Amino acid sequence: MLKIGITGQAGFIGTHLFNILGLYPDKYERVPFEDTYFSDENLLCTFVCQCDVIVHLAALSRHSDLHIVYETNIRLVKQLITVMESTAKTPHILFSSSVQEEHDNEYGKSKRDGRKVLEQWAVHNGASFTGMLFPNVFGPFGTPNYVSFIATFCYKLTHGETPEVFIDSNVKLIYINNLINQILSRIDEVASLEKQRVECDFVTCDFEMKVTDILQLLEKFKAFYFDKGIIPKLKDINETNLFNTFICYIDHKHHYPVKLLQNFDFQGVFFETINSGIGGQVSFCKIVPGIMRGNYYHIHKIERITVIKGKAKIQMRRIGTIEVLDFYLDGAEPGYVDIPIWYTHNITNIGDDELYTQFWINEWYNPNDRDIYFETVEK
Repeated sequence: MLKIGITGQAGFIGTHLFNILGLYPDKYERVPFEDTYFSDENLLCTFVCQCDVIVHLAALSRHSDLHIVYETNIRLVKQLITVMESTAKTPHILFSSSVQEEHDNEYGKSKRDGRKVLEQWAVHNGASFTGMLFPNVFGPFGTPNYVSFIATFCYKLTHGETPEVFIDSNVKLIYINNLINQILSRIDEVASLEKQRVECDFVTCDFEMKVTDILQLLEKFKAFYFDKGIIPKLKDINETNLFNTFICYIDHKHHYPVKLLQNFDFQGVFFETINSGIGGQVSFCKIVPGIMRGNYYHIHKIERITVIKGKAKIQMRRIGTIEVLDFYLDGAEPGYVDIPIWYTHNITNIGDDELYTQFWINEWYNPNDRDIYFETVEK
């Protein structure tokens, strides 16, 4: 079992890497890291001594004083090297760099120079080193106005703001889960070798797209899904990944539950439970009073839970956080809650009669991948 530590664990990429490592408890052991470790040499030493692999993600990407960006990132690299040398430890270092290395800016230069310093350390100490130059990374839970323009666009579109395009260009993009898969592949490959390995490569992107085209697609998601509850047509897995990213920026606490539209006529009432531009699986479930179903989460699927009859409480919590969201639905006014990826969730019959529910999941996922992971909502 490999013991893996992640500097910058609380960041966008670090959080996803930490969570995905947790899906393989028989293969990887996660060594916890906090940003304060860089302010306490003893804590940093303890961390380093526990690790077979250190994924160095900790970095400053923006600051009003650009020199601070460079100085901070180089300092973090040198602190890590100092501790490894003082403890005589040589873990495999995987360093996250960026395609910004090719540009003449302080962040890009700090990544390039930091990578070279770590490469020299690895060569001199017989350690393995992997440098990975990331393209633009997108996915759920990135900080708007910091992590990526996609995070900023999604947040603004779901919070009543208007996104702006400052530079329209073709951008190479990779979805966070696919980046993590490439990171783990490199770790496993180096771990299988008995000799030192020092390498640096560009990470393969998923697709390339113009900024204005991405914004136009996200605006379609807003018009169809956010404003009308319609699942838009998604032509491939890349658009599905963008859609799942968009969903995660919605203020779920105040957006759900959504009441279904009703059409009355002399025959009764007609409800449309889902209007979807993509295929999927629709299922029906009856839950007896007092029973809870669920306590699991997905990392690929889009899911809609619709209450048709009876009274229900749907709960969900984002993995790695403590806030539990409670939604109450009543079949007298049918409605639904859509479950974002990385949210563990359940549904409970809180009424006196049977609860009738309908479940829908989308088609764009790899059926060979595990996608149901169990974790209680109130953990």
